[in-house]
Amino acid sequence: MYLEIPIGRIEPNPKQPRQVFDEEALAELVHSVREFGLMQPVVVRRLEGDRFQLVMGERRWRAVQEAGLDTIPAIVRDTEDESLLRDALLENIHRVQLNPLEEAAAYQQLLEEFEVTHEELASRLGRSRPVITNMIRLLKLPVAVQRRVAAGVLSAGHARALLALEAGADAQEALAARIVAEGLSVRATEEAVVLANRNDTPDTPQQKRRKPIQMPGLQDVAERLSNSFDTRVTVSLGKRKGKIVVEFGSVDDLERIVKMMESQTDLS
Repeated sequence: MYLEIPIGRIEPNPKQPRQVFDEEALAELVHSVREFGLMQPVVVRRLEGDRFQLVMGERRWRAVQEAGLDTIPAIVRDTEDESLLRDALLENIHRVQLNPLEEAAAYQQLLEEFEVTHEELASRLGRSRPVITNMIRLLKLPVAVQRRVAAGVLSAGHARALLALEAGADAQEALAARIVAEGLSVRATEEAVVLANRNDTPDTPQQKRRKPIQMPGLQDVAERLSNSFDTRVTVSLGKRKGKIVVEFGSVDDLERIVKMMESQTDLS
């Protein structure tokens, strides 16, 4: 059903995953609305009385308000809370990209609302399982680091590298500040994390005298394993033995990796 609805009768979607709207893009839309009107209607659902709630189109709704219009063209749709959340998330992911923290929070909310696994959620959203898992892991970062990611100062790649830092929240915040100050690349950040983790490992006096063994191609081995198991893998080498660390984001993710290892063992 298509209606022209008084702007004051529409309220925003409380489950809207997007928290930050690009002010420049919004200003351009406001100018367009003033010149030509709103070309694409918003989608709403009915509430009690004469009230409506946004399902899709909060940026357009905001622009119409700022443009000073009294009504807004809208398509009225019957939708349940579950559909409301999914539709709002899908619109933002596919039309206006969320920042990494908003996307991670939205995925986490969907997991809790639908009570599904990472694999099932990935299938519903048309995403790969590693993308879902790696995005949700960003929520484990300290709040100060999350703010930098949300503001676009740190990339999702930098954030994932920081998650591997074993020294804890203070060290993650310190390295995040260094990334910004020195303009470190993701690869440089990963190398800094590996070095920091190595330095934080307690050594005996005899071990402290040993120089770390360098093996050409060690990073290539780690990358091949990472690609094979769809997760971050680090490889380190001591004097007598080496260590491979395979990271996982959840119990489901661990089970997936174990099955992949078992299947490759069976093939050999």
